[in-house]
Amino acid sequence: MPGGAAVLALVLCAAGVERPVVVRHTAPNPVAAKPAVVLYPATKPHVVARSAWAADAGTRNQPPPRYDDKVIAVFVHHTDSPNGYRCADAPRIIRYLYTGQRGYRHWDDIGYNFLVDRCGNIYEGRAGGVDRPVTGAHTQGFNHRTVGIAALGTFTAGVPVPTAMTEAIARLAAWKLGLSNIDPRSKVRLVSSNGLSRYKAGTTVLLPALAGHNDGYMTRCPGAALSALLPLIRQEAARLQGRLQGRFPSRLQSPLESRW
Repeated sequence: MPGGAAVLALVLCAAGVERPVVVRHTAPNPVAAKPAVVLYPATKPHVVARSAWAADAGTRNQPPPRYDDKVIAVFVHHTDSPNGYRCADAPRIIRYLYTGQRGYRHWDDIGYNFLVDRCGNIYEGRAGGVDRPVTGAHTQGFNHRTVGIAALGTFTAGVPVPTAMTEAIARLAAWKLGLSNIDPRSKVRLVSSNGLSRYKAGTTVLLPALAGHNDGYMTRCPGAALSALLPLIRQEAARLQGRLQGRFPSRLQSPLESRW
């Protein structure tokens, strides 16, 4: 179990790198979580329920979740926390992140909608239902109509990114974007809600449907190593939606993964 210094590092890193905004107004309830016809559906991946990590995290007395009408973009993050963890410890790490964001930063919940560990396990993060378009708190200015997926670890230049992790991100993105018939390789129009993002509040911008945190906010997140793999993750997500045939090079493997 990580000691006090490791716990503090998790809290400070998550706060210092992510810097999301918690939207205070109530977003409208979803009109339709799915379009009438899903042209490019992807299989829903297995998602470990929130209860796996939240049981002892004091999650009972928090505001109700907020929703958007649909999800049209995904933002990929890293948690800027230690990499040398056992996957069995992932729920404990997520609980630390929640405690730091909810307690230390006074947010209403953990900011990320989903978290992925180095073994490719996908965890439900923010409350509200994995099948629904829950408004997150992960990318300042662009929390509406988007999903935040956080890779547990630090993936700066020269750090290997586990193949299981990138494949899980691709599966999750393919499924969530497929519900709105969004091609993961495309660009979508989003409206900045906060001038602390890269764009003035109210500005309509064209961003990748599967973006890195740094596409919307001034940050190095999700790290240079994970950012370099986003083009392959987009291609794999498109393949999983049935838009492409075959499998893409290296199975989304980081060139340095053999050193992991």
